Amino acid sequence: MRATEHSNSASSLSTYLSELQEYPLLTAAEEQRLARRYRKSDLAAGHALVTANLRFVVKVAYEYRSYGLRMADLIQEGNIGLVKAVQKFDPNKRIRLISYAVWWIRAYVQSYILKSWSLVKLGTTQAQRRLFFSLARAKRELEKMTRGDPALANLANVEELAQRLHVRPEEVREMEQRMGGRDLSLDAPTEDGSETSHLDFLVSHTEAQDDEFARNEESGMIRSRVRSALERLDPRERFIIEHRTLNEKKVTLKLLGEHFGFSRERARQLEIRAMEKLKQALGAFVSEVQPEAAHLF
Repeated sequence: MRATEHSNSASSLSTYLSELQEYPLLTAAEEQRLARRYRKSDLAAGHALVTANLRFVVKVAYEYRSYGLRMADLIQEGNIGLVKAVQKFDPNKRIRLISYAVWWIRAYVQSYILKSWSLVKLGTTQAQRRLFFSLARAKRELEKMTRGDPALANLANVEELAQRLHVRPEEVREMEQRMGGRDLSLDAPTEDGSETSHLDFLVSHTEAQDDEFARNEESGMIRSRVRSALERLDPRERFIIEHRTLNEKKVTLKLLGEHFGFSRERARQLEIRAMEKLKQALGAFVSEVQPEAAHLF
């Protein structure tokens, strides 16, 4: 399945690259003329400026292919940057559009990479963003310079990178750790070609469906039996049980006695009698569903 998706993606990208060849490149004069027309709200001129430079977006996007993201996504983000550049391009500056647009293209591609790399922001300052995108390239250069001495290479990696990128060595070490801890989708397969995802190994702290169903069934049976047992009590006994046992806030025996017009002691006797009736009515049922609590009845 994954191989098919990869093949389809590669085929779509190949088709897209072939279609780009249909758009001719512009001369400097043509570019100036179209840019001036676009500044006068000629949308067709703006479209021509964008399509003529789409192949340059692909070239920039390919520079970031080592970050493991889909090339089609990188190109799409770069295209957005190109459109933004065309909108802001000033033909009076007498520079080529792509010389100006490349900064917008890189900005959008880099922003997408940073957002896709981790939910935790990796580059909150310009120096950190530069460090993120320069780290791998600079490390390769330093490894060539210090080849044959791993200890020196390791030291140079940190010290030289910090000096080149104008950051502290601690920031280089922190960025290396953060880049090494890239987010991973729980839906991603554990290995190529596998139908098992990481989510399958995630422990769930929620109640299992069969346990939840059994608990709901048992609760329903208990409520039904309790209602049936309460119906065996006379009105005064049921009133006392409901206000002394079933309510969260218990009513005092004194208030119950005053409610019925007799003493506190009489209310206590009725409560005891009512509880005995409930034990007799519910004893067999409790022994069946909760044997460990049967001695209470």
